[in-house]
Amino acid sequence: MKDCSFMIFYKKQSSHHHSGFTLIEILVALAIFSMLSLAVGSLLIQSFRYNTIVWDQLSSQTAGRTVIQTVNDIVRKAQDSRIGSYPIKTATNNTLTVYSNIDNDNMIDEVRFFLDGNTLKEGITKPSGNPLIYNTATEQVTVLANDVYNTIIHEPVFLYYDQNYTGTQPALMQPVKTTDIRMVRVQLELEKDPNHIPAPLHVEGMVEIRNLKSN
Repeated sequence: MKDCSFMIFYKKQSSHHHSGFTLIEILVALAIFSMLSLAVGSLLIQSFRYNTIVWDQLSSQTAGRTVIQTVNDIVRKAQDSRIGSYPIKTATNNTLTVYSNIDNDNMIDEVRFFLDGNTLKEGITKPSGNPLIYNTATEQVTVLANDVYNTIIHEPVFLYYDQNYTGTQPALMQPVKTTDIRMVRVQLELEKDPNHIPAPLHVEGMVEIRNLKSN
């Protein structure tokens, strides 16, 4: 009887000993958990970065389209200035100056769109004095768009077309004769973060100057 009860006791103790985890098993489990945590964390970080890039692209696209619409609305209404100047004053790759009634008053404003580094700006000069003049010292400049990368990738902001343009002809070569211009293409290459976005976002618009329409 003594031997039997000893054997039973010994088996219970042995069974209790193997029901737990060894130190090696715990370390292995911790290592696996750490690797899984790193993988999940990396996936979440990449997901957040991707969402940020997508959001930036959508924001840039919306802002770009707004700028294109703003420029087109003003250029479309270009007309002779109050002092008799031709509707288009300057037409280069990255600068376009026109005379246009931007606020529906009785004055024709001189409006200059120009690229300053990576920033597209708008300068407005109202006529003043007697006789009327356009004093560039009074020009009011505002920012239309940041992160414009046209010059970096050697793409002009403005392209010009004459009365023969039907949709396939190339743009007029620089220097452009302003009296030949009938249509203007505005194109922006927007790049908010060149380290994450593989290629600039391209937005563009085409506008016909209604007061210069060919009959």
